[in-house]
Amino acid sequence: MLPWALAGRAARAGAQQYEALADSIRSALAARIADTAPPQRIFDHVEDRIAFVDWMAEMSTRLEPRVPDYRTRVDLLRTLDYECIRAGLDRQMVLGLIQVESAFRRYAVSAAGARGYMQVMPFWAGLIGDHDERRLFDMRTNLRYGCVILRYYLDAENGDLYRALGRYNGSVGRPEYPQAVLSAWRHNWNYVPRPKLDD
Repeated sequence: MLPWALAGRAARAGAQQYEALADSIRSALAARIADTAPPQRIFDHVEDRIAFVDWMAEMSTRLEPRVPDYRTRVDLLRTLDYECIRAGLDRQMVLGLIQVESAFRRYAVSAAGARGYMQVMPFWAGLIGDHDERRLFDMRTNLRYGCVILRYYLDAENGDLYRALGRYNGSVGRPEYPQAVLSAWRHNWNYVPRPKLDD
C-alpha cells in the first residue's frame, strides 16, 4: 500500500493538548528537536556492544509481525534506541507506547490529526519545530518529537509516568491509556538482558 493511502487509516490514539509554553521551555524543546546528530550509538566497552546486539536481535524478532520489512525494522529500532537514550526514556516503555498509539504504522493518523509512529500532534511542528507538519511522518523526526514531548511531560509531572502518559495522550486523569501502555510494555516488550559473564 502506498504511503498516502496508509495515511487515511486512523489510529486509536488520543491527542496531546496544546498548552502555552514559556519562551524558555519552547527554546529548550526546540533545541532538543533541532539537534542533528545521527542516530548512531558509540560503545566504550565490547560488553555494551554485545548487549545492544542482543537487544536488537530480540526486539527485531518480536517486531517482525508488525514491521515485516527487515531494513525498516532495524532502522526503527536503532532510531528508537538513540532517541530514548537521548531523552532518558525506557526503550521498552516507548515500544509499548508506539504499539498503543499507532500499532507501528508510520503513516497512521488519529481522528484528532496526530501523526506517525508516536502520534505527534501537528501543532508541535509550529510550537518547537520548523513548521513542516509533513515531516512528522519521517521516522526519525517522529521519534525525536515523541521522545522529547514525553520527556517534557515526565519532567512537568515530576517523574510520574502515569500522569505523563495521560498528558501525552490528552487523557490525563483517566486510567485507560496509561494502563494500555503499561500493559503493552509488560506483556509484549518486557526485556531482561542476559547476565554479563564474570571476569
